[in-house]
Amino acid sequence: MNFLSLCPSHSQRLLNLKMESDEELAKEARHSSEAFAELYRRNLKAVYRYHFSRVGNVHDAQDLTTQTFLAAQEAIANFQGRGKFAAWLMGIASRKTADHFRRQRSILPLEEAAQIEDDSIAPEEFVAQQLSLEQVAQALSQLTSDRAEVIALQIFGGLSMAEAAQVMGKSEAAVKMLVCRALKDLRKYLKTTCE
Repeated sequence: MNFLSLCPSHSQRLLNLKMESDEELAKEARHSSEAFAELYRRNLKAVYRYHFSRVGNVHDAQDLTTQTFLAAQEAIANFQGRGKFAAWLMGIASRKTADHFRRQRSILPLEEAAQIEDDSIAPEEFVAQQLSLEQVAQALSQLTSDRAEVIALQIFGGLSMAEAAQVMGKSEAAVKMLVCRALKDLRKYLKTTCE
């Protein structure tokens, strides 16, 4: 029996990785670059969209996304598996965004969010989404930073209420209140702009 017959093929290994949960992959990623690469592939779009929704330009969003994944790779051994990997990763993304704003001391508009492509929808749906993203971007700029952050984590980062609370270091009840207030503010803003 040779060595290759004892090991699964490379393509079989990749298929096995695709079937594992993010949390299982995170444990493997401590010792496997393939496992981390799969985590990167699964979470790249959400992390990028989150950063883009916060900083408003492609260059900074790409830079922050890179910083987020580098920091995650360096700290993967610290992932305890008590919560969702996505929430842990978005926590890193949130800290990278906060660092960016501390360095920049300015908030940029989200107008370019409409340029994020989604190949899974029809062109006419994409145009409708694009118009909606422009309105959302403008409306988010009117919110306080905490309210904009919770909306960005949920809509662009794809996190649940509990996961957003974990990232923000707040109780779930506090995050629900932030969401309610943010939605109320957004309704007021949209009502005044549509009149």
